[in-house]
Amino acid sequence: MIDLDVLDRKILRSLQEDATQNAAQIGRRLGLSQPAAWRRIKRLTDAGIIATRRLDLDAEKLGFGVTVFLGVKLATKGRVSLEDFERAVTAIPEVLTVQHVLGLYDYRLRIIARDLPDFERVLRRRIMTLPGVGNVEANVLLSEERRPGPLG
Repeated sequence: MIDLDVLDRKILRSLQEDATQNAAQIGRRLGLSQPAAWRRIKRLTDAGIIATRRLDLDAEKLGFGVTVFLGVKLATKGRVSLEDFERAVTAIPEVLTVQHVLGLYDYRLRIIARDLPDFERVLRRRIMTLPGVGNVEANVLLSEERRPGPLG
């Protein structure tokens, strides 16, 4: 754990807004030299605070108009069935995230599809045929507001 000062937090906020910025751009924005900004970014990366930089694609513009959160309850429990399920579900391209959760369901999946019939196809042909799948519950995303989190 490293101590974050005001400039570190501003750098993180700036990268959350646009991860494609380089050290020179961030430095100009925050009144730092390019080398000073680069050293801070490297320190935050080396400490594991910046885990990765991602490209955020617009799924709707790519033809994926439906996002579904799917709760999955496994029919059988045990180490082998969890690992088998996780390995199989991560191979499905429409599944964006796999979260092992505590509660009513064992897993929460974020799935994208072109439309509801396409989601039904993914559900029937891919999800329901996975090892150990018992009950599922689908929640269709109507709207989403992105928030910057505690650094914002």
